[in-house]
Amino acid sequence: MNIKTLIDEEKLQARIKKLGEQITKDYEEKEIILICILRGAAYFAVDLSKNIKSNKLIMEFMQVSSYGNNKETTGKLEIKKDLSTDIKRKNVIIVEDIIDSGITMSNLKKYLQSKEPKTIKICTLLDKKERRQVKVDADYIGFEIPNKFVLGYGLDYEEYYRNLPYIAYSEE
Repeated sequence: MNIKTLIDEEKLQARIKKLGEQITKDYEEKEIILICILRGAAYFAVDLSKNIKSNKLIMEFMQVSSYGNNKETTGKLEIKKDLSTDIKRKNVIIVEDIIDSGITMSNLKKYLQSKEPKTIKICTLLDKKERRQVKVDADYIGFEIPNKFVLGYGLDYEEYYRNLPYIAYSEE
């Protein structure tokens, strides 16, 4: 696979720091439950959490899929690992690696809203708006990116490339 750098490590970390600062400001003195969507958002969620200055932060994890090993969504949300924390009347931020078609995030948000959180916001590292099939607006966006297949920093192709410390794209 021929890959090229889209967002280098320095630019990535600088933007994550800014997102953490904004979330810190928006949630001053409030409890926050960050829901990291595994596996892709793991690197992002950890780095983001380190940049949120709060003693009232809880990290939670979910694993959902609508892609399997495909490059295109199947359109169906499959919950592989559900929450272990009650989010009722809590401030929730979904931390996602990328919003593409919007189908997965739209279904996930509806599912989480059924658990009656006080607030629910979306923080995505990458936003690929030109691929939207369902309207989803993130509250915190790292980068808007063009319609390229991206990998690295948690994003994968057939489970490989997650460990790259930057965002790359495939020219295939």
